[in-house]
Amino acid sequence: MALLVVFRFMATIPVPGVDVLRLKSFFEGNQLFGLLNIFSGGAMDNLSIVMLGVGPYITASIIMQLLTMLIPALKELYHEEGEIGRQKFNQYTRYLTVPLAALQGYGLLVLLRNQEIVTTQSSLIFFSSVFAVTAGSMFLMWLGELITEKNIGNGISLLIFAGIVSRLPIDLKQTLVTYDASLLFTYLAFAVVSIVVIAGVIIVTEGERAIPIAYAKRIRGNRIFGGSMAFLPSSAVFLQNQFVYGSFYFILVILFTYFYTAITFDPDQISQNLQKQGGFIPGIRPGGSTAEFIKRILNRVVLIGAIFLGTIAVLPIIVQYFTGIATLTIGGTALLIAVSVVLESMKQIKSQLIMREYEGF
Repeated sequence: MALLVVFRFMATIPVPGVDVLRLKSFFEGNQLFGLLNIFSGGAMDNLSIVMLGVGPYITASIIMQLLTMLIPALKELYHEEGEIGRQKFNQYTRYLTVPLAALQGYGLLVLLRNQEIVTTQSSLIFFSSVFAVTAGSMFLMWLGELITEKNIGNGISLLIFAGIVSRLPIDLKQTLVTYDASLLFTYLAFAVVSIVVIAGVIIVTEGERAIPIAYAKRIRGNRIFGGSMAFLPSSAVFLQNQFVYGSFYFILVILFTYFYTAITFDPDQISQNLQKQGGFIPGIRPGGSTAEFIKRILNRVVLIGAIFLGTIAVLPIIVQYFTGIATLTIGGTALLIAVSVVLESMKQIKSQLIMREYEGF
C-alpha cells in the first residue's frame, strides 16, 4: 500500500510549463489518449513525471513476445530453459523498455508542445523533461516488480489499477453535482447494468474449457510413475464519429485477440510437450490429431472471448449514447483491468493465507 502511495504522489508532480486548461480539453476530445491515460495509471492527464506509466514496459513485453516467433534463440530461452531462461528474457525486456520510454516521451512531449499544451521553449528544459519521464517510467517498472515480489498480485497491473480507482471519487463527485431527479430511472438502470456487467466479466474471466489429459504409467525399477489425470485449461481470454470509432474499435479488439492468442498459445508445441511427457487426451491420437483437437477447441473459446472483449470495450460508448450522461460509464479497458487485478490479487492473498496456516501447524 505504501508503494502505491508513492506512485500516486509522483503522479501529481507535473513536467515544467503545462497549460492545465488546454491539457484537460485535449484529453476530453481524444479517445486514443484517454486509453493511453488508463495504461499510465491515470498519470498522463496532468502530465506528471510518471505520465508514461508502465506503457513502455508493456510495449517492450509485447515486442519481445513477437520476437520469439522470429528468433528461435529467444523462443528457446523463453519456453525451454526454465526459470533462468525467463529471468534472462525479462532482463532483455527491461533493457528494451529504456529506449522505448525515451522515444515515447520525446514524441508525446513534441506533440503536446505543438498543441501549445507544453509551453516551454527552452531545449534544455524540454530534454530534461524527456529524461525525467523516461526515468519515471523505469522507476514505476521497478516499483511494480517490488510489489510483485510480495506475492499479493502483479505489481504492474496493481499500479494501473491504482490509477483507475483514483478516478472514482472524481467521477462520483461530478455525478452528484450534475444529478437530475428526473433521470432517477436512468441512474437505477445504470446501477443494475453495472452489476450485471461486472458479474459477466468475472464469469468470463474465470471461465475455462477444461480438456482432460491422461498420463500413461511408467515403471522404473520397483516404482510406478504417472497414470494420473489432469486438465489443460483454455481460458477466454482519426475517428471523432462515435459509431465509426466504436465499430472500428470492436473489430480491432476481435482481430488482435486472435492474433495475440496465435502468438502465445501454440497447439503444436503443446501437443509435442504432452507426447514427450507421456500424456494424451482420451479418445484422441497423440501428435497431429491432438494439435488439431486443441486448435478446434481454441478457436471456439477465442471466438466467444473476442466478441465479449469487443463488447466490453465499446460498452462505455453505448451506455453514454443511451443515458446522455458523460459521467455514467461502465465497461471498457479500465473495467477489464480492474476486475482481473482484483481476482488475481484475491487468489494470491488466499494462497499466502493458506501457506501461513500450514506453517502454524
